Amino acid sequence: MTFEPYPFEKLNNLLQNITPNKKYEPSVLTIGEPQFETPNFIQKALCENSSQLRKYPKTAGEDNLRVAQRGFVKTRFGVELRDEQIIPTFGTREVLFNFPQFLLFDIKNPVMAFTNPFYQIYEGAAIASRAKVIHLNLTPENDFKPEINEEILSTCDLVILNFPNNPTTATLTLEELAEWVKLALKHDFVLLNDECYSEIYTSKPISSLLEASLYAGNETFKNILVINSISKRSSAPGLRSGFIAGDENILKEYIDYRTYIGCASPLPLQSAAAAAWSDEKHVAVAREIYKKNFEAAYEILGIEIPEATFYIWLKVPSPLEFTKRLYRDYNVKVLPGEYLARDDANRVNPGKEFIRIALVEDVDKTKNALLRIKEALACKE
Repeated sequence: MTFEPYPFEKLNNLLQNITPNKKYEPSVLTIGEPQFETPNFIQKALCENSSQLRKYPKTAGEDNLRVAQRGFVKTRFGVELRDEQIIPTFGTREVLFNFPQFLLFDIKNPVMAFTNPFYQIYEGAAIASRAKVIHLNLTPENDFKPEINEEILSTCDLVILNFPNNPTTATLTLEELAEWVKLALKHDFVLLNDECYSEIYTSKPISSLLEASLYAGNETFKNILVINSISKRSSAPGLRSGFIAGDENILKEYIDYRTYIGCASPLPLQSAAAAAWSDEKHVAVAREIYKKNFEAAYEILGIEIPEATFYIWLKVPSPLEFTKRLYRDYNVKVLPGEYLARDDANRVNPGKEFIRIALVEDVDKTKNALLRIKEALACKE
């Protein structure tokens, strides 16, 4: 297995010889990057702490950041973590790439399973770990929730879930997550849930795997880990603030490993992140914008409003051709679903019939882009 080009590189290659219609303003709905200003109080905290650049940051993170992140978990999920049960990270991309390598290093012929479609870092980590990959396909037939095959899961060393899910927008209930906790204990695999979209919900708060672990009676979080990030929650991807939390027996060895990586967050960024993790008001404001975007998508495209994320996973005829035509005729960029997934054992790509649309602009820009998409869908070539 070799490293695949990133989805956005594939998209650039697909569109490279196409000149978009200049009648329209460009609309880029490809990447999950909020297009809103980072709240002023976060920027202020960054500026006020710039003098800390003269100091080296600790791998384990500063106390103010750890306290803020534990406070977030307590406030949001009702889970009281001890300091040993959480590690601040430099965003979540780095931890998703290096944690599997740490965990699987001493295992002969490691096996790693993850949802399909997926965030491509999962695949990269599997390749770097020389792990066999098992894809947990998410399809309309299973409501975009991974089907449980205990015979297969019993062979796994690490299982990565991603709920709320990018790109399908599916969520798992507390009870469904608890079933996965029980499976992780029964078959002794490490279960990690990527919860980076947990705060972008449209009606009711989304459950965490940490909550589900307690619900399942696993109070020590044995074999259970979650990651989360400030990027979507606070419109601050540039802060690179995330965390990994759960099983302290795993984390106490992982923190030693991390001292060699050199990925500690600069102190001014940690101070700004601590301010962001400690505040919920600005998150509610952003959440309302995303909800209005989904309401616009319902009115214009007739899609059901999902429970979480800011994506539309839209089934369209000939997605690659539609993507090219949408860019050429309407100056709108979307991402073909097949770039976010891989063929399964039956050579079927679960993303092949879909495109992903990221509703990360303000409501007016979103409506404008959605109207163009609607027109493109109605136009038969």
